[in-house]
Amino acid sequence: MTARITRRTTAARSRIAAVGAVAVVGALTLTACGDQTANGSKEQGAATSAAPLADKLPKSIRDAGVVKVGSDIAYPPVEFKDGSGKVVGIDPDIADALGKQLGVKFQFENGTFDTLITGLRSKRYDIAMSAMTDTKDRQEGVDSETGKKVGEGVDFVDYFTAGVSIYTKKGDDKGIKSWSDLCGKKIVLQRGTVSEDLAKAENKKCLEAKKGKITIEAFDNDQQAQTRLRAGGADAGSSDFPVAAYAVKTSGGGKDFQIVGEQVEAAPYGIAVAKSNTQLRDALQAALDAIIKNGEYEKIISKWGVDAGAVTEAKINGGS
Repeated sequence: MTARITRRTTAARSRIAAVGAVAVVGALTLTACGDQTANGSKEQGAATSAAPLADKLPKSIRDAGVVKVGSDIAYPPVEFKDGSGKVVGIDPDIADALGKQLGVKFQFENGTFDTLITGLRSKRYDIAMSAMTDTKDRQEGVDSETGKKVGEGVDFVDYFTAGVSIYTKKGDDKGIKSWSDLCGKKIVLQRGTVSEDLAKAENKKCLEAKKGKITIEAFDNDQQAQTRLRAGGADAGSSDFPVAAYAVKTSGGGKDFQIVGEQVEAAPYGIAVAKSNTQLRDALQAALDAIIKNGEYEKIISKWGVDAGAVTEAKINGGS
């Protein structure tokens, strides 16, 4: 699937490199900071002493005890709600581990994927964490299709790697083995993702070669796209590989879908932070490096069977 385990964007690269199987994660609970006074409360002091990197956070976030996370919480196994309504997935587990290092709670707030960066710019969120592919276009605030500046760019703290896959109904691939086989076909996907960027780019090639238009139907979330394909309303779907693999494994007890062809557009997922908030960005980088070093990151990645997408260090703006 396209990027949200890479929800990415065009020019750069799509959702991310080979990630083995897929998995889902638990929600986040962390030590909240107490009420702040000039000297700090006992509760805050206790939280800080238990969190080795708390002093790296901006004071406003440290005092609030919460990092507000914009996320499209309908992208299993990266982030989604379980049967009880609890937010779970790979991203929430990683955020939980980061919060223990920083002494704050990461509070996930739901939003459609294509509005997350806008919410970050308007300060509705402190960060966006949603299988978002780190691309140069997003770093620079450029529309991936037109190349025009559309707003302030963001910085990314890269924490995972994944690629984009095509999937079809099981036993009915319509002759689709790669992106070039989509000419004259209909594909469903999530709006604002790398999958959409790839489909648009491939459609141009199809039209130039006079092989027939690719009909692209974009939805607010990936689950809606899956429903459309399941009902026979399209020939194929596309998502980041981990998301596609999870759908193949779980939908209809493994009887609904199959992945066709190879992953493409390997790229990093990044936690998006406003360009002006370098202190928060650097705190997140330090916390991610810490959980990589202490083994917590590896446990989370292994827990969900996505070892192939693991990173060995926290890079800033490593996308291309």
